[in-house]
Amino acid sequence: MEVLAVFDAKDYQDTVDVYEKYSVRGIINRNGKIAMQCSKDGEYKIPGGGLEAGEDFTQALVREILEETGLHVIESKIVELGEIKEVRKDLFNPKKKYICHSMFYYCEVEDKQEALKLTPSEIAKGYELKWVAPQEIYQRNILIEKDPWIIRDTAFVKMLIDKKVLLP
Repeated sequence: MEVLAVFDAKDYQDTVDVYEKYSVRGIINRNGKIAMQCSKDGEYKIPGGGLEAGEDFTQALVREILEETGLHVIESKIVELGEIKEVRKDLFNPKKKYICHSMFYYCEVEDKQEALKLTPSEIAKGYELKWVAPQEIYQRNILIEKDPWIIRDTAFVKMLIDKKVLLP
């Protein structure tokens, strides 16, 4: 998958102790609006998450989108968009270097929708599904970019706005 951007905080020590994670993010477009998780604070996050044991990227993407949006991805219509790589000091072990590979995919979904199945931390943040225009996502998120995942997702949305990433 093409690397679209690398965010390197350079806040880690040179070490062989590295925690590397792969996650998937789904871009679902409907009438020019994108399916987003919106927190009670108004920040927008692209639905997706990490791979569970034994999952491939497609399986994780289908599961994460269903859990976070209630939408059913049509597997045969998934298209790779690109990767954003983040490198920084691990939040849980400052002696470790954390590398996160976020793989972005365009997804088409079925018409049906189920109830969300959020994690306790997602419930605490008050996440809900909202359909939002890319420009609105960008304008809101740049005001509150505090978490690495919001910075990453805002950068990806800006690539969509600037047509550096094209949806099928």
